[in-house]
Amino acid sequence: MKWPYWTTLYLRTHCVARGLRPLSIAAYEAILKQFAEWIRVTHADRPPDQVTARNVLEYLQHLREARHNGDAAVNRQLTVLRSFYRAIVAMGHLEPTANPMAGFPRIKAVPRKLPVALATEQVTRLLVQPKTDTIIGLRDRALLALLYGTGIRASECATLNSGQVDLVQLTITVHGKGGHERAIPLNVKLAEVLRNYARARGPALPTAPFFRSRFGRPLSRGAIYERVRSWGQRSHVGIALSPHRLRHTFATHLVRAGVGLVTIRDLLGHRQITSTQIYLHVTADDLRNAAAKHPIGRLLATVEHLLPAGRLPFQRPRAWNAGG
Repeated sequence: MKWPYWTTLYLRTHCVARGLRPLSIAAYEAILKQFAEWIRVTHADRPPDQVTARNVLEYLQHLREARHNGDAAVNRQLTVLRSFYRAIVAMGHLEPTANPMAGFPRIKAVPRKLPVALATEQVTRLLVQPKTDTIIGLRDRALLALLYGTGIRASECATLNSGQVDLVQLTITVHGKGGHERAIPLNVKLAEVLRNYARARGPALPTAPFFRSRFGRPLSRGAIYERVRSWGQRSHVGIALSPHRLRHTFATHLVRAGVGLVTIRDLLGHRQITSTQIYLHVTADDLRNAAAKHPIGRLLATVEHLLPAGRLPFQRPRAWNAGG
């Protein structure tokens, strides 16, 4: 079998059955096409059932040395290749002994970076930046407020229809990863910002996109990233801004407000609590505040009068007597 056939079989059968989103399937397809092209150039168009573990190792070396990919990118490629061959074996198109990934060594996991969140004053500067004297300004303020106020993903925001925004019951319903649906409550002030935009935009069918471009088309995921990045630069928050950073900020601010991790997990749409535990981090300010609250300061203040006011002589150690 040739690569196009096996790739299509994997994407349309295995990935679709798993409920992967179109963007994820497209990313998997791009990775497999890149690997297949490298095989074609370097190994005379070797079919997928003749690829060996050595070939995969050579490819990973190529990614690091020629393409300068980091650990995260290499691990992503390896994960897709492992999933691809495992699915082909499960569907009966390849013998388990011919799977090049069967005994493939595990690559060391990439250390998870702590998410960088905005401070409260930075969020304030961001939210007031879009002017409300135009529909676009009202839209962008509503967009920024919704991303920060609910923590939804950019893809969930891009597919948000008017019928999923209930400004009476103060909830929005989004479809997350794997097609999982969840309802997220809206803050009263946030609902008012959304209501102002919806009123200026005009009535819309339940199936119509909630956020529209100036030409009436749905606001795409890429356009949402561009708007957030642009407003971040204009508000001078000091760090590169993205919808995912607003999602991090949403979760971090809830943790600092004392909201439980299980509740935050459900709001973010995480399947596992381990995905949410990364928000149990502390910042340098948190550490300083904790040190300032330590009772050592109060205890030392009570014994200050016992400390000598004058300069003390330096106490030299007694000379060692060799004779005992």
